[in-house]
Formats: sequence, C-alpha cells, structure tokens
Amino acid sequence: MIDTHAHLDPAEAGAVLQRARAAGVDRVIAVATSVADAASTLALARTHDGVYACLGIHPHEAGGPERSRVAELRALVAGDRVVAVGETGLDYFRDYAPHDAQRALFEEQLALAADVDKPVVIHARAADGDVRAALERFDGTVVLHCFSSPALLDPALEHGWYVSFAGNVTYPKAPELREAAACVPADRILAETDSPYLAPQAVRGRRNEPANVVRTLAVLAEVRGETPDELAARIDANADAAFGLAR
Repeated sequence: MIDTHAHLDPAEAGAVLQRARAAGVDRVIAVATSVADAASTLALARTHDGVYACLGIHPHEAGGPERSRVAELRALVAGDRVVAVGETGLDYFRDYAPHDAQRALFEEQLALAADVDKPVVIHARAADGDVRAALERFDGTVVLHCFSSPALLDPALEHGWYVSFAGNVTYPKAPELREAAACVPADRILAETDSPYLAPQAVRGRRNEPANVVRTLAVLAEVRGETPDELAARIDANADAAFGLAR
C-alpha cells in the first residue's frame, strides 16, 4: 500500500516509516511545501527505501520570500527521486497570502511541471473556480490532493485528473466526500494521509502518520463496494501510473 501524500519530520521519519511498514504501507510520497524544506524531504527520499519526494511551494508561502524561489525549485525537481511538483494551488480560506500572488505562483509551478514533464499535486481550498480555470489550461497529469471540493469532481472526471482522499473522508460530517469517492473511476482514485494532519476518524485527535492510510482505505473500499485488498492494489497501480513509479 502507498501513502501518496505525507509531510515527514526528518527527526521522526525512521520510526514513522517502520510503523508504516508494519501496517503494510511500504511506499510513501514525502511532500515539501517550501524550498526551505525541500532539501530535507529529498534527503529522506534518497535515504529510505520506498520513499519518493514531491517538491513545491504552498500557496500560503506566496506572500513571503519563498515566492521568489521557483528557479531554485526548478533545479531540485529535476533530480532523481522527485516524482511530482507540489503541493501547489490556491487557498482563499486561510488567506495567508494575497490572491494575485497565489495565482502567479501557481501558474509558475504549473509551467515548471510542464517543463520537467512531472505531475502536479494540487492544494485547493475555497478557490474552486480559479483552480479549475488554471488546471484546464494545463496539459499534464493532475492530482487533486486531499480532495475536499465537490465542485471540482465534475472537471476531474471530465479531464481525467487523479483524485486523492485523506482522513477527512472518514469523518461523520463528510458524506459528500464519500459520495465523491464512490464516483471516481477505478483508474483515477488515490489515498493519502496528509500526515501529520487529518487523522482518520478511528484515531482522530492524534498525530497522523502514513500507517493510518489503511484506515482511510477501509472506508473508501466500503463506499465503493470493494474489498480493501482490491482497492489497495488498484491505488498502488494508479500511483505507479500517476507518478511514474518503478517497482
């Protein structure tokens, strides 16, 4: 089983990955949200078997110095063990950065992903229209990370974007996410933890980690009328295709 999106603390990564393997999670895509964090994330991918890197600049960073570091990011994402650009996108909910700066940074990273021919991992919150408009101009592989925007489901189905579900799909007050999960084609569904955030309902309130992706998988399998083993195999194959992973 793979966790397609986790934020790993280098100081804890060894123990976290050991617990993941014990739970049957043998691959993790570790995500950096700034150039400042990219080197340590890339080091984890180069040190630990089954770990890959996804490097990007989060929209929350668009109002600060990270905004001007896309050239540095370009040099990093071209390296080995880096399988995607991201997470990038738009977040109008927190409003930590001006919207125009977020859009400019998003467009730069979409262009970067196109240039290096790698998938782009999308953060979208309260900005569905602008995210959709930008992605519809992007001719590459798209992964909607931590899917929580039902308004993006139709364009995802139309354009063949991958849809990745995190622990919030298990929450009692998120029936719309489970409905969306039931609609995603078999070859486009992914699962993740977004750890250390969004622990699944069974362990909600605790610090999340990659081992818990199996709990999200169980709920996804239930709403889709599949067995967890069947869905795990399908998600692994989808991750291989989306991120160009080699066995």
